[in-house]
Amino acid sequence: MVVVGAGQGGIQAAESLRAEGWEGEIVLFGDEPHPPYHRPPLSKEALLETIDFSSIQLRGPDEIAAKGIDFRPGVHVVKIDRDHRIVELDDGGIQPYEGLVIATCGQNRRLPIPGGDLPDISSLRSIDDAYKFAEALGKAQTVLVVGAGFVGLEIAAVCRMCDKDVTVIEREERVLARAVAPVMSDFYADLHRERGVVLELGTSVTEVLAKDGRAVGLRLGDGREVAADLIVAGIGLVPDDKLAREAGLPCDRGIIVDECARTVDPNVVAVGDCTATAHAPDQPLHRLESVQNAVEQAKAGAAALMGREKPFVAAPWFWSDQYDVKLRSVGRSAGHDRVVIRGDQSKPRFSAFYFVEGRLIGADSVNAVQDHTAARRILDEGIALTPEEVADPKFDLGKRSREKKQAAVPA
Repeated sequence: MVVVGAGQGGIQAAESLRAEGWEGEIVLFGDEPHPPYHRPPLSKEALLETIDFSSIQLRGPDEIAAKGIDFRPGVHVVKIDRDHRIVELDDGGIQPYEGLVIATCGQNRRLPIPGGDLPDISSLRSIDDAYKFAEALGKAQTVLVVGAGFVGLEIAAVCRMCDKDVTVIEREERVLARAVAPVMSDFYADLHRERGVVLELGTSVTEVLAKDGRAVGLRLGDGREVAADLIVAGIGLVPDDKLAREAGLPCDRGIIVDECARTVDPNVVAVGDCTATAHAPDQPLHRLESVQNAVEQAKAGAAALMGREKPFVAAPWFWSDQYDVKLRSVGRSAGHDRVVIRGDQSKPRFSAFYFVEGRLIGADSVNAVQDHTAARRILDEGIALTPEEVADPKFDLGKRSREKKQAAVPA
């Protein structure tokens, strides 16, 4: 078995193949020279102090070897030959496979404007990016963050906690516009403004201003010029589906897979940020960029290569740390026709529960882990829950989540 990519999904796939009973060789190729590591902390708490790689490492080389996995860091796969079931390497070598896992993650999107490719514009994807950013941040006082998604706001929070002057520029009219409902956007906009961040919403960026080959500011869509010591791009991720596309596998903003992480080739699965899932022929493709998605797809994909069906069907969840506020999100908010707030937004410790025709579809919980845990169980088990019950502060949400599946609320 060959695994291309040694991130969260790649190492999980390799280990899951062993757990599923594969006794043959497993080769794990990683583009980076480092062992597998957690990426989420790189835009969060890891930046607040000297970055200790051991604190974010997933597995060390000895741990990987002990499971019979041949880990080859810093080796690039340049081609997949599906006809002959081999991958070609950048050093001219080849590696045959019986089953192949593509876990190539993605790359941060560059600013698509003049000057957007200047090398000193920061982005955070790898541990080496984080080292570079931490060094640049130490020398800077004014920081411009382009993009008010989760990564952009997490970086803005870190910069403010380091006492930097921070402006966030976002083309949408609200923060987190593509990820959360307006009620949560409003909460996070207020949170950042209270902490001293300047938010430029509904504002485009047209050019990176440069001097002597260095980025020194941005020109905005209204003609204003804003100077900065450090510019950070946080405008999303581009799935790395190049190898798959060149191998003839269907791709559409990622490698198209089913709920078992299978591609159209029965010998090839794909997992993590590089994928787009087709849950059903008549439904739109769905992309998830989260630890949960990488891990669960890897488990499903490993099982599929062993001829077993273990689809990933749990409600999606993720988290975000900004200042002393932790958001835990499960399910979705898009398309809701009713939102119910449970808890106290002023503390803050509250949750927003989203319903469609009386059926729970998702919840965002701020510093309210019990609500999040209950909502995950309720969504995964299909337990009935009404908006009126959530709105009642005396209602025992945790007790309901531990009940057996009830009849669904009529749609």
